[in-house]
Amino acid sequence: MIRKLLPPLALVGALALVPAVTATQAATDAQTYKELETFMGVFERVRANYVDKVDDHQLIKGAIDGMLASLDPHSSYLEASDFRQLRTTTDGNYGGLGLSVTQEDGTVKVISPTEDTPADRAGIKAGDYITHLDGELLYGLDLDEAVEKMRGPPGSPIKVTIVRVGRDKPFDVTLRRERIELRPVKWELKDGIGVLNINTFSGNVGEQVEAALTAMDKAAGGKPMGYVVDLRSNPGGLLDQAVQVSDAFLERGEIVSERGREKNDIERFYARPGDLTGGRPIIVLVDAGSASAAEIVAGALQDHRRALVMGERSFGKGSVQTVIQMDQESALRLTTARYFTPSGRSVQAGGIDPDIVVPQLSDPDYKDRPAIREADLRRHLIAQNKVDDKLLEKDDATDPRFSMTAAELEKKGIKDFQLDYAVKALKRLASGPGGAPRAR
Repeated sequence: MIRKLLPPLALVGALALVPAVTATQAATDAQTYKELETFMGVFERVRANYVDKVDDHQLIKGAIDGMLASLDPHSSYLEASDFRQLRTTTDGNYGGLGLSVTQEDGTVKVISPTEDTPADRAGIKAGDYITHLDGELLYGLDLDEAVEKMRGPPGSPIKVTIVRVGRDKPFDVTLRRERIELRPVKWELKDGIGVLNINTFSGNVGEQVEAALTAMDKAAGGKPMGYVVDLRSNPGGLLDQAVQVSDAFLERGEIVSERGREKNDIERFYARPGDLTGGRPIIVLVDAGSASAAEIVAGALQDHRRALVMGERSFGKGSVQTVIQMDQESALRLTTARYFTPSGRSVQAGGIDPDIVVPQLSDPDYKDRPAIREADLRRHLIAQNKVDDKLLEKDDATDPRFSMTAAELEKKGIKDFQLDYAVKALKRLASGPGGAPRAR
């Protein structure tokens, strides 16, 4: 690991000691050194002539930040509080609002709120844009600075200004920060169906999923009829935990592959024998807030035809970040690979398409926010047949299954339409002719 920035003259001197380089490589290196000399020239001019005296560390840190920001939204250089923030977030215990965010065109965009946190209870949704905190404009700040402003002592208030697609005007939400202690895995039994809610992939989530499956078996007096794996609003997390969770539902086969810059830079992860659910039917729920590790699990189970994926198209983060600790107080978070599902699909930008699109009818704003088109589901179903898709795209009739309003659902006692739909679908899958349970 190179810990020092070599000055251009030292690099040129090093080049002179290696005469065996090709002419093309030498020309490329010469251009690189010329650009480094330009950088050093700008650096010296700023030090000498900027209107205010500036710190050398501040200038170099800014240059590093700019270099990494030019690569992708997820690579960054972390120092001091930023590095500590990364570690506490990964550990799953930190103070703040309970939001997973990204940066899009200089603005802060919500990937998903964490379940049962101040942001979730206040109704902040995936796809919302945060423009101001306590009246201060966030535009122009880097993502780490914006996140740092959201954090603060538990109990302290903060006013968040939200821009939501479908709303005419921005609106303010006042929240109180809390100590965010993530409880990544929850479970319950609904009408004989095991519902497993995984809301992040930090820490020992794989072990907690295995324990939850065992607990459901005991509570049901045997295996449940089927399982709903709820990955909605799950922003992802650690790759090894996504592999372990996928392995719990698979008997064999590849789970995910990482592919780096070079053709032969491929690492594959495989399931070990032992499906903890005993082969029972599974439905995976995803939405626009399901990202990264959540998409690895959904993609693996979908490709192996081990589960039916329902809900909405996922977020589409298909890159892998490696955290390289530079010293005790700093680290480089660098995108080093893309991941691919067992069939070779990359979810980068495209996300995971559900097998069955199920809108969240119990959310009164779902029609106004960007959502997957119904045409996506139709093309998926008829791709093997030579049917003119244009004819289907003209079909704008409302699906009778999804015609109820949020108010009508609430009267029926349905607070989460997607989950209710998945549980009922599993009960039908787990029943034989006439509704009798299949022999197991």
